Amino acid sequence: MDLKILPLPNPKPRPADESQLGFGKQFTDRMFIMEYATGKGWHSARIQPYGPLSLDPACAVLHYAQEIFEGLKAFRRDDGSIALFRAGDNVRRFNRSAARMCMPEVDEGFFLDAIRQLVRLEADWVPRSPGTALYIRPTMIAADPYLGVHPSDTYLCYVILSPVGAYYKGGFSPVRIWISDEYVRASLGGTGEAKTGGNYAASLKASMEAESRGFDQVLWLDAEHRNYVEEVGSMNMCFVIDGKVVTSPLRGTILDGVTRRSILALVNDLGVEVEERALSVDEIFEAIASGRMTEAFGTGTAAVVSPVGQFTYRDRTATLGDGRQAGAFTMKLYETLTGIQYGRISDRHGWVEAL
Repeated sequence: MDLKILPLPNPKPRPADESQLGFGKQFTDRMFIMEYATGKGWHSARIQPYGPLSLDPACAVLHYAQEIFEGLKAFRRDDGSIALFRAGDNVRRFNRSAARMCMPEVDEGFFLDAIRQLVRLEADWVPRSPGTALYIRPTMIAADPYLGVHPSDTYLCYVILSPVGAYYKGGFSPVRIWISDEYVRASLGGTGEAKTGGNYAASLKASMEAESRGFDQVLWLDAEHRNYVEEVGSMNMCFVIDGKVVTSPLRGTILDGVTRRSILALVNDLGVEVEERALSVDEIFEAIASGRMTEAFGTGTAAVVSPVGQFTYRDRTATLGDGRQAGAFTMKLYETLTGIQYGRISDRHGWVEAL
């Protein structure tokens, strides 16, 4: 399949003040798009001016949520060059999500090259200020104009780009976590490991309740026992207990985070043992009270690493340290991974690809 580059008649002005970028609020001049039809496969791949999609009101994605997406970043490095971080891993996960949602997989080599070309064309949009990046959002949606619960025969796949600011506006500060035992994010056999919009829509109610109570994030528990840690918001969770990093196992209910994988590799580099096992609410509170748990943090594309200062569950609250400063180990992991992404630290794992 050929990739066409369509003309760009009216380029937009670049953001004048990168300190005001925010996250996901501005978009670049161009987007990638291709179409799929059963019996024909993927076709009409092109990079075109960014703009609205035209969808029939009966479009399947609007009624049955057959949709997937990804999130990755391109970074402006200290020498002015641009680099992608583990883009191949995101494309492979995109296809795993597609398979779970009964959607057609993309040709990974072609799709990855299309992302590269799109970022190169939009290179001027990659911000230069410390902590900023170009966020890349691949998406696939079901496009059949038909009311009926079955996989679509037609699809749209597209990629949009957004220059984003530094995630931590108030510094690298620990967050306050509310542990919900009323709502669940996903269950065994469900779509928890797929990056699909329905998972996030299902999380909104608990997130709004957490915010109304003064918390920053929700910690989800398993659906069966309502007792074991799964994810926090849109992040994977890690706990430093007895000098080891403990994290929930991948069993189909949580996202196989690319940042999670990266952080666990760096933990091993530091000679620290990783335990992937079930962790109960009671153990969290016992470990903090006894001093066995010294730090906790979330991992994800947006924030990279997010330190946790406090957990609240029902009428119990436990604070890590003074609750106001990130732990030294968490800070070390954050600085190491961002150092690799921005080119300040050598990439011994081969995660970074210069464009």
